[in-house]
Amino acid sequence: MTGNNQHNSWDAIVIGSGIGGLVTATQLAAKGAKVLVLERYTIPGGSSGGFKREGYTFDVGASMIFGFGEKGYTNLLTRALSDSGEKCETIPDPVQLAYHLPDELEVIVNREYEKFISGLIKSFPHEANGIRSFYKVCWQVFNCLDSMPLLSIEDPTYLAKVFFKAPFACLGLARWLPFNVGDVARKYIKDKRLLRFIDIECFCWSVMPAERTPMINAGMVFSDRHAGGINYPKGGVGVIAEKLVKGLENNGGKIIYKARVKKILVSGNTATGVKLANGEIFNGKNIISNATRWDTFGGEGVKEPLIDKNKTPVSETKWRTRYQPSPSFLSLHLGVTNDSIPKDSHCHHLILNKWEEMEMEQGVAFISIPTILDPSLAPKGNHIVHAFTPSSMEEWQGLSPSAYAKKKKEDSESLISKIKQVFPSIESNISHKEVGTPKSHRRFLGRHNGTYGPIPSLALPGLLPMPFNTTAIKRLYCVGDSCFPGQGLNAVAFSGFACAHKIGASLGINPWSLPT
Repeated sequence: MTGNNQHNSWDAIVIGSGIGGLVTATQLAAKGAKVLVLERYTIPGGSSGGFKREGYTFDVGASMIFGFGEKGYTNLLTRALSDSGEKCETIPDPVQLAYHLPDELEVIVNREYEKFISGLIKSFPHEANGIRSFYKVCWQVFNCLDSMPLLSIEDPTYLAKVFFKAPFACLGLARWLPFNVGDVARKYIKDKRLLRFIDIECFCWSVMPAERTPMINAGMVFSDRHAGGINYPKGGVGVIAEKLVKGLENNGGKIIYKARVKKILVSGNTATGVKLANGEIFNGKNIISNATRWDTFGGEGVKEPLIDKNKTPVSETKWRTRYQPSPSFLSLHLGVTNDSIPKDSHCHHLILNKWEEMEMEQGVAFISIPTILDPSLAPKGNHIVHAFTPSSMEEWQGLSPSAYAKKKKEDSESLISKIKQVFPSIESNISHKEVGTPKSHRRFLGRHNGTYGPIPSLALPGLLPMPFNTTAIKRLYCVGDSCFPGQGLNAVAFSGFACAHKIGASLGINPWSLPT
């Protein structure tokens, strides 16, 4: 990288190459905008990236991927890739998740909706009507989402077009915006144990119980797993980001790696460019931060936010009173021999031994075995086991190197002991092992305390308080899980579509017609 780019002016500069940032970038580039992506690491994707070790291709984050169906409007990853001229080959997963819960409760979320519902009713026969009624509401929300093009709800012109196209869907969706899942579930279900299952259904992707999980998000997740289904990208989750980068470059955009943005430059109240850690400056008409809201605007424990503290908008200070960073994760990336994983195993598992431990430090264990779907990710005769459990940065700070190493060893052994509840012979068949802590996630992903994303610090009215892409600083936008509609690959892809549409409107490059 040289300084001769200092006077270049881009239509859009995207800070970070997470999926939200890349969708924003590719959407704008496909419309003819001049786009630059600046990535601090050596590969794209952020927590949706991948890395290789000794013949294994590991996913950095979760491998339970929504948004790769072929019908409707909710398949945002399919659409994002297609719009940039790319496509991912995917492998359908017959089961979203196998739950291993207290009191020997085992629930299999089959891709076929009726199989899932019938299995759940078998465990709670006295709640048959309540189960069907609750998940029927989820379908109502999903059908509203799936019948309209999902773009920026900040653009009045777009909203008018969508309302004209699908008025009943718009009204139906608006009805559920203020509600959380717990509000709806308790209307139909009384069994406390079943309500706890709805809690863990939410927690497995939102890291929140039902009372703090927006109904709009649940309607998408609880239904799309049976509609478009869970589909794993062949070659690993990191392929998604790689394909989007290829689409970006094929449409004239550019990405620079090892480019750590230190400051967003602001003149008056307008963002004008960015300054890298090496002093290089890039000027842009629009600046998009794919960093977390805390890394962008600051907050407790953030030493050097991208925006100078004296320019932090009041709205961002208010946002921090409503939302807090979710925990990070302790992660295990294991290579194991085939004989430790039975041939009829499911790809994804969740283990919770005590209901009261759900929101506690390292209370829930998630297991992903992507080689069940794509054996090419591991050397012949081996599987990948990616296990992770929520863990807060506070648990890892202030440790000496020896104490840190000891805690890594002890906590990883504790996580392996949970994996053994499902796969008893796993420990004696490990051929490769890597341990990641919240410090690892902060270092490699550049996320405040390695957080998974924002969670409400109190019960809020559904998605209504969630911020959109625009900020109080002109020409500065945010994208990713700190924006409406929140966490998950399909959700951050939505924020990318929305951000690109909003900027495209200001640049005058959006097509008049709605997406088909």
